[in-house]
Amino acid sequence: MCAEKLPLLEGERLEPLGGGISVIVSDENHFSTDTVLLADFAAPKKHENVVEFGAGCGTISLIWCRGAAPKHITAVEIQSEAADMMKRSVALNGLEDTVSVVNADLRELGGVIPAGSADLVVMNPPYKIGGGGIVNGAPQKRIARHETECTFDDVTKSAAALLRYGGRLCVCQRPERLTDVLLSMRSAGIEPKRLRLVQQRQGKAPKLFLAEGKRGGRPGGLVTLPTLMIEDGSFNFSEEMISIYGEYKEGYI
Repeated sequence: MCAEKLPLLEGERLEPLGGGISVIVSDENHFSTDTVLLADFAAPKKHENVVEFGAGCGTISLIWCRGAAPKHITAVEIQSEAADMMKRSVALNGLEDTVSVVNADLRELGGVIPAGSADLVVMNPPYKIGGGGIVNGAPQKRIARHETECTFDDVTKSAAALLRYGGRLCVCQRPERLTDVLLSMRSAGIEPKRLRLVQQRQGKAPKLFLAEGKRGGRPGGLVTLPTLMIEDGSFNFSEEMISIYGEYKEGYI
């Protein structure tokens, strides 16, 4: 891989993800621990067609390409700047046959992605409900953190249209949005089936949850997985977190 093939723009840098894969990031478009946790929780199988909503700079899609990549990934991003960064990252890693970047509104994918064609839809959505909290002035951060461009109901409705029967939607969100997320899934015909809470360490309240729903699934049967601890008793990353980070941990943990 050589950055000279696709020059970085001012303010951009390469972030190694492990496995010979890197992603182009900037101060406005980057990723967090939540991104890595969702990529692990939602990890697709080799034969699956996957759609990532709100893909940002493309980190989740690229993490999935570190090893046995799924059949195909369509990464959807509404912000043109982030979509351009993602396209250059895909090219930089030689993944044009595996990852397609679509610069579009996830509510307007009719005719862009065939209905019922996805085995998995994944999204790290804005955490703050529209009109809630202090709104960040930077448009990139405002869209990423607040439901200004779409609501969670928009996410589940669009996911339901793209998923095959039995296909999965995986998301992460803040615990205060748990009721909203589960009700929205069910109302869109995506039955919640798997839930995992994430805590910083023992004695702290959960800071995040990971949820999976199945399109057309029978009501009930939600499985609550053991809580994921980010840190151990010595305030270091837990063994599970180190395992989830994989090769990306080199130089960062």
